[in-house]
Amino acid sequence: MARTLFLALTWAVTLCGLIFVTLLGPTAWANEPRLSISGYDPVAYFTDGWPIQGKEEYEYLWHQSRWRFASSEHRDLFSKDPQRYAPQYDGYCAMGAASDSAAHKDTVDPKAWVIVDGKLYLLHNTFWLAKWREHAKEFISRADSDWRVVEELPAPVIVGPPCTANPPTTSVSLRDGRHMIIVGGQVAQDEAGNVVGKGDMRA
Repeated sequence: MARTLFLALTWAVTLCGLIFVTLLGPTAWANEPRLSISGYDPVAYFTDGWPIQGKEEYEYLWHQSRWRFASSEHRDLFSKDPQRYAPQYDGYCAMGAASDSAAHKDTVDPKAWVIVDGKLYLLHNTFWLAKWREHAKEFISRADSDWRVVEELPAPVIVGPPCTANPPTTSVSLRDGRHMIIVGGQVAQDEAGNVVGKGDMRA
C-alpha cells in the first residue's frame, strides 16, 4: 500500500514538473533576442539602395533584437542613431500593423521594402508593395495608431512543412483577441521539382 502511494506521488510530481517545464519553456525562449529582418542589413537600404545580407561578426543588440550588418561601418552608423535606420514597427510587417481590428505582427520579406519620408517599411511579401506605395500615407497613419497595441502582441509563429518557406505561413495574434493563420503561396511540384498543373488548380 505504501509503495503504491509512493509511486502515485512520484508520478504526480513528475507530471507536474513536465507541465511546469512545458508552460515556462516557451516563455524563456521568447525572451531571447530575435534575429531581426532575417539578418539583413538595415543601413544598406539607405546607403546602397537595396537589401544586403548582414554578417554574424557585425551584430548589434538593440530593442531586444539582434541586428546584423554587412560591415563594421554600417554597424557603427546604426549604433549611433538606430532610430534613423531601423525599420518601422520593430521590423515586423508594416501592412500587418495597419490592418485595423486585424492588426498583428508578421514576418517580412527583406526584399519587400520601401522608404517613405526617410523611414524604412518592410512587408510580409512583395505582393503588397504596389498597394503600399499607392496608399502609403493612409497605411502609415493606421499602422502608427495601431502599433501602440500591436507592439504588445506575441511574435508570429512560423508554420513549417508542408507549407512553402517563402513567404512563410504564419500563425498570428490579432489586436482584437482573435488568432489567424496567414497561408503563404503554395505550389504543387513533382518529384523532380517541376510545377504541376500550372493554371489548373484541380491538377
